Amino acid sequence: MDRLPFTYKEFLSKQTITLEEICRGLVKTNRDRINIKKEERAVQNLHRIVQAVLSLSQTKGFSAMSLRDLSQETDLSMGALYNYFNSKEELFQMIYTQGRTSVFDTLEANAVASDPELRLQQSICAHLYLSEALPRVFSFFFMEARNLPAQLQKNIISLEQLTEGFFEEILQEGKKKKQFALEDTQLTASAIKALLQDWYLKRYKFSTRRLNVEKYASFVIDFVGANLK
Repeated sequence: MDRLPFTYKEFLSKQTITLEEICRGLVKTNRDRINIKKEERAVQNLHRIVQAVLSLSQTKGFSAMSLRDLSQETDLSMGALYNYFNSKEELFQMIYTQGRTSVFDTLEANAVASDPELRLQQSICAHLYLSEALPRVFSFFFMEARNLPAQLQKNIISLEQLTEGFFEEILQEGKKKKQFALEDTQLTASAIKALLQDWYLKRYKFSTRRLNVEKYASFVIDFVGANLK
């Protein structure tokens, strides 16, 4: 593709995409369960907690992680941790819910074109750029899903269905307007999601090829577009 709908730098300039900002959203969303009055202190501590969760999940896995492990990693006492959540399952649910909100809000904020073809391109870029900015968050949800209790696994599946559904709606509109020639919009949306997941699950493969996120976005857009004609 000669020109992307927007670059990674332009994407970052339009919104604040950081782990700290996600934690700020966590505090606002869970104000009723967090027993810390000062918002900035709550944000800073939750940032430490979530960073520790991501690190521990990479070294030993979330299911094997104990709250004592989390206490040692964050240098926060067990009592301090309980000011934010009652169990690690509740903590996962909090992170998942905020992650789901962030993904959907980012897609909606950046995929704004009335033309389905351009909106699909914007969606692909937004998803890839978001995962580029927060790779450990994306890989955390995907890699931990298989080891979680059944209910939490359902939540991860729900997150995947949410993003696939976003792409499917665009495909359905493009098909209705005869811009896209395809039979199964659901399978096509699933295939697009798989291409997007490759970016954050197999980063080693792309780094050895010196492929940056914009080049990969161009490839995905061209590949998907060629199969919609």
